[in-house]
Amino acid sequence: MTSAIVLAANRLAKFFGGIEALREVSFTVAAGEIVAVIGPNGAGKTTLFNVINGQLAPDEGSVTLLGKRIEGLPSRAIARAGIGRTFQVAATFASMTVRENVQTALAAHARKHYRVTSRATDIDIAEADALLDRVGMSAVADQGCATLPYGEAKRIELALALANAPKLLLMDEPTAGMPMPARGDVMRLASDLARREGMAVVFGHADRIIVLDRGRVAAEGSPEAIRADPRVRAIYLGAG
Repeated sequence: MTSAIVLAANRLAKFFGGIEALREVSFTVAAGEIVAVIGPNGAGKTTLFNVINGQLAPDEGSVTLLGKRIEGLPSRAIARAGIGRTFQVAATFASMTVRENVQTALAAHARKHYRVTSRATDIDIAEADALLDRVGMSAVADQGCATLPYGEAKRIELALALANAPKLLLMDEPTAGMPMPARGDVMRLASDLARREGMAVVFGHADRIIVLDRGRVAAEGSPEAIRADPRVRAIYLGAG
């Protein structure tokens, strides 16, 4: 049975002055599929993510999430539509505990409002703890985020993204700055979440790889096919 298409990018283009950051980029991502977007520095990877999640509006083309056009919408509207994102540098509230970070994300997703005498962190405790359990961080729920090793902070950022109950998760350089053992742990965690919950994931190592070069899709296929593709070797050799 064919999985439903979660994301469809069609002929996306983005220009910065006379520079083509993206040009005619098209691809789809199905439910439960893990897709990598790779390429040398300046290939357009982060620009593509920024267009998909609304930080940038495309100059041409469309982005469809679950059959609905979303290109040009504000990031908050796209997040509510079902796209989550993690960033190259882990983004958490350092002054809060781990649990308080997740409670705040849950409250934002639910658009909850509070009386002057109440706090967001007085509610959603069970839901926050359940999310922390999903990412293997229950043991540090009461610890301050500022005290966490970087690899654990990346897991908390993943929990914050999951608080939005996304249908698609964008992970921008998910293992940047992490030691090798922690990289494998985060990759396995994201892969397990995608396959167990039917969530589409776009990030580092994947079922299918899209290679960007100078803003265009240069190659696409399985990891094995991409490794054997002489065009891909030429791109990386040419990137110096």
